[in-house]
Amino acid sequence: MQIDPSSSADLSVQIAQAIKDAIISGDLNVDERLPSEAELSDHFRVSRPTVREALKRLAAQSLIRTQRGASGGAFVNRLSFEDAYAQQVTTSTLLLSMNEVSFDTACEARYALERSCAPLSAERRSADHLATMRAEIFRQGQPGLTDVAFCASDVAFHRALVDGACNPVLSYQLAGAVEAMQPLMNMITFTARDRAVITGLHTRIADAIEAGDGGAAVAGLQDLEDETRKLAANVFSARARR
Repeated sequence: MQIDPSSSADLSVQIAQAIKDAIISGDLNVDERLPSEAELSDHFRVSRPTVREALKRLAAQSLIRTQRGASGGAFVNRLSFEDAYAQQVTTSTLLLSMNEVSFDTACEARYALERSCAPLSAERRSADHLATMRAEIFRQGQPGLTDVAFCASDVAFHRALVDGACNPVLSYQLAGAVEAMQPLMNMITFTARDRAVITGLHTRIADAIEAGDGGAAVAGLQDLEDETRKLAANVFSARARR
């Protein structure tokens, strides 16, 4: 593990990257104890506070964990897909907002990705995945449900559909699509949508997933995309007339 002291890059950032590279390459294995702060300080020829800052950066990324006691120290963490969901969602949300991604672009990406999961979900979903989808459909039909709660339920429904594919790589990759893009679309269209129409489309999709009919599930998602785009067009048209 090496750094470049002559570089303008922050030394703690360089150290964190060097350790991260060692983890990725397999030079440092899961559950392996890292050298002590003193040893790392000597190795990189920096102060211990600089090393401590580098370790904080790695811990924030869930790449390492610290344990106290005589046998404690910093250890390489086993990063799970579930642990990485939040970071994926946050990154996707920031990318969308900072780069002002258009509604059409987000809508196209989200539904294209979700349709790719539908046949797998129809084939592999568990009873729990289907039960979650049914529970959210029931929730969406309750009187008095707020717009924010409806949006959250919408996300949970589609999250269950994606997770039903039983592919953790797809679930991770689509976390940004479902949980970052979908709220953006929901908040634009919630004032214009007919909840009964949305719930009816969700029911069609869930029925197809339950029947193991991937093609029907894909068709249901296509109709939901068409409805979403129609609602957005109405919203944008109304805004333009103001």
